[in-house]
Amino acid sequence: MIEAVVFDVGETLIKDDRGWGSWADWLDIPRHTLSALVGAVVAQGRDNADALRLARPGIDISAEHLAREAAGLGEQIDESDLYPDVRPALSALRQAGLRVIIAGNQTARAGQLLGLLDLPADGIATSGEWGVAKPDRRFFTNVITLAGADPHRTVYVGDHPQNDIAPAAAVGLRTAHLRRGPYGHLWADASEARAADWQITALTDLPALLTP
Repeated sequence: MIEAVVFDVGETLIKDDRGWGSWADWLDIPRHTLSALVGAVVAQGRDNADALRLARPGIDISAEHLAREAAGLGEQIDESDLYPDVRPALSALRQAGLRVIIAGNQTARAGQLLGLLDLPADGIATSGEWGVAKPDRRFFTNVITLAGADPHRTVYVGDHPQNDIAPAAAVGLRTAHLRRGPYGHLWADASEARAADWQITALTDLPALLTP
């Protein structure tokens, strides 16, 4: 019996369009150029932040984050960034008695912004708060602690086979691969994605799969 479901954030709960668009504007390059670079690094299996490094060689991404915040152009997350299936799926899981947790590779600020959305979740955490990011094993041991359930009764849901599915399974978590976003679509047939306990195309698939 599944007792807890933990959700990745980027391209699982929220669309990354706004974030990449704002980075393109900040770096003064066409949005299509940065979008194409993101696609290129995804296809190569690289960290999508490498798109910024290709667009601006030698960039200090942490320093640019701070500069954007100082200029009043920092991170923004609001209702329009959520995929439409997020609230229905999370609500249905909670109504079925499961704990719902959100934990992804985001900044601490992103965690605060997600909290302001009043999502139907029992906890929100980010790599920025924890000081450790996926696919590091320690991220997923923190997930287990926050979920408050045995690993084999906890499902981690994400779009990235290498960052989400494989390392979550390595610590004993159950996994659901979501075919969404660049990674979710491009790597849907990768061995890591196919090894997931469930493969889904929408978050609203989960209640029927995880509850009696």
